[in-house]
Amino acid sequence: MSAVAGTATRVMDVAEALIQQRGYGGFSFDDVAQAVGIRKPSVHHHFRTKADLVAALAHRYTGRFESALAAIDVARRDPVARLKAYVRLFATTYAQDGRLCVCGMLGAEADALPTDVADAVAGFFRLNLDWLTAAFRDAQQCGRVTSDQRPAALAELMLSALEGAMVVGRGSRSGGGPEAVGKSLLAGLAR
Repeated sequence: MSAVAGTATRVMDVAEALIQQRGYGGFSFDDVAQAVGIRKPSVHHHFRTKADLVAALAHRYTGRFESALAAIDVARRDPVARLKAYVRLFATTYAQDGRLCVCGMLGAEADALPTDVADAVAGFFRLNLDWLTAAFRDAQQCGRVTSDQRPAALAELMLSALEGAMVVGRGSRSGGGPEAVGKSLLAGLAR
């Protein structure tokens, strides 16, 4: 990896962690530059604006999630096992010092985000809702989920529960987080 690409990756990594802790409005290019150990103009060299940086990392985050979902599909035939593995994606993120989903944090600020960033965040949620809808449809078709709710409604319920569990877990410092909520939700839906 070239030094330029390495610096851009480090800038994105730091910005991602800052968003997971503080949200879009909670960090600046100065914060990123200090954490990376470079000067602010160097951040601008890689990302002209904060919106460019955050849109790029939202796309990167979505791409990583898409790869993780594909890996779940390959590794697990049982739709309930796929849904449990999905819950673990959120639990793994949350286990890192109470970090929240990047797009969940950004979604909370959607009305105040630049259009490119809001569009990238919407893409993350579309990806997840489409995948969850298919997983719940498969689970209903094989009789593993007996709820008569539409698969799309179950998908929205699951995603909302996991994103919300991260926020409530951090805010209440309860420690339950998405793993406990996802497990409870699936216990009520699956057999």
